[in-house]
Amino acid sequence: MEFSFEFARSILPTLLQGAVITVIATFGGFAGALVGGGILSVFLRSNIAPLRIFAIGYIYCIRNTPLLVQLYLVFYVLPDMGITISALGCGILGLSLHYSTFFSEVYRAGIASVSRGQFEAADALGLHTTKKWMLVIGPQAIKPILPVLGNYLVGMFKETPLLAAITVVELFGKAQNIAGQTYRYNEPYLMVALIFLIISVPCSFVIRKLETNGNRH
Repeated sequence: MEFSFEFARSILPTLLQGAVITVIATFGGFAGALVGGGILSVFLRSNIAPLRIFAIGYIYCIRNTPLLVQLYLVFYVLPDMGITISALGCGILGLSLHYSTFFSEVYRAGIASVSRGQFEAADALGLHTTKKWMLVIGPQAIKPILPVLGNYLVGMFKETPLLAAITVVELFGKAQNIAGQTYRYNEPYLMVALIFLIISVPCSFVIRKLETNGNRH
């Protein structure tokens, strides 16, 4: 079947509606993973053994199971527990839980990049723990982790088509619906690939610039 530019143009508004859902899911999952990764990193550094063991076990389980399986668990198990969330909410939650395990490692590496002398200097000045992390450790740790978090953001964006499996009608889901209704596959799927490229390539370029600037400084 030949590619029809007229048909591609006619389905573009529908695909862009799906792209909006894709962006919402990506940034929602990213925000949740930032918080979840921070909590896990705190647990990993905790002197309380149960918290540390929980974080280690959670990270091990999540990293060794597919994201798609985790999405199914969130989508089908939570309602059985009396927790009702929309399909999009389940998708965001699944992305957050999955990527938080990777973000915790990013945070750990960022903190490890700060020299021990900075910790000792902050303690010598008598800074409160909160001020020490906000004024001394945090600003130095965040610079090397920004490009890494950016790469994960792009990766999360490219994995959002998995949300179609739990009935989230995002960009890929819209393309599936169009293909199922019209029996035309070239236009919707090629348009989806093009939209992903248009969004991902500039983001990747910005992230590369961040990496270059960070290495230069």
